[in-house]
Amino acid sequence: MKNRICITSADGVCKAEQSGAQQVVLAWKGEYAVGDVITFEVAAPGHYVVRVDDCIEESRVYITGTTLRYPVLFEEKKDAHNPKAFTGERHYLTLRPAAAWELGYRNLACNPADQHDVAGCYPHASANVETRGEAVFAARNAIDGLLAVDSHGRWPYSSWGINMQDDAELTLDFGRPVDFDTIVLYTRADFPHDNWWQQVTLRFSDGTREVVSLEKSSEPHRLNIARKGITWLRLGDLIKADDPSPFPALTQIEVYGTDAVQ
Repeated sequence: MKNRICITSADGVCKAEQSGAQQVVLAWKGEYAVGDVITFEVAAPGHYVVRVDDCIEESRVYITGTTLRYPVLFEEKKDAHNPKAFTGERHYLTLRPAAAWELGYRNLACNPADQHDVAGCYPHASANVETRGEAVFAARNAIDGLLAVDSHGRWPYSSWGINMQDDAELTLDFGRPVDFDTIVLYTRADFPHDNWWQQVTLRFSDGTREVVSLEKSSEPHRLNIARKGITWLRLGDLIKADDPSPFPALTQIEVYGTDAVQ
């Protein structure tokens, strides 16, 4: 089976496709319509590099099956992405197996191609609450690679918003065991609109946890936390500072390490 990219309309018609033994490049002249889906088909589960649009960074992803479906974004659902994405009549999409050098020590959390209801593609972020269900406050924004913390709302200021809920939790799934030694949190710093968390708790799939103190800052919070064989982590028990604003939020989480040695 070859690797393949296909753009399919809402009624199942293939609008464009390309395949290859390894690397696939689909340069397509046409316009997207509501209901279009980009499908990446791979020969076998594993590590791949995908580009869903020329205005969105490549994503190093781990695919557990053989298919990644990416519904094309429109209107409010696209607000957390570059407004030029999926527009116009010329498009550039790519798919290839990840090279060995790309699988060394790296940020295991970054995935600009993550979507709310994606299946079988990691890393993937989800949460028990997202402010008003809006795309600009979705959990996936915390792993999209965008680090602008000094405002909030549309791209490039998307973040994970907790809708003022004290029990808010964000879960980051890796899809396979990983080893890491550093976690970096970029808390949103749109002061005085924003509050901030003075304490958070990180829980891991091995049953352990770390309670971390934070401070009011626009700088990244670098945490020297090491674990091995972890398949997911969860950020919760978010304790707000004593500040008039009810709006703390997370702009980005980074996790530095490698795949676990099998």
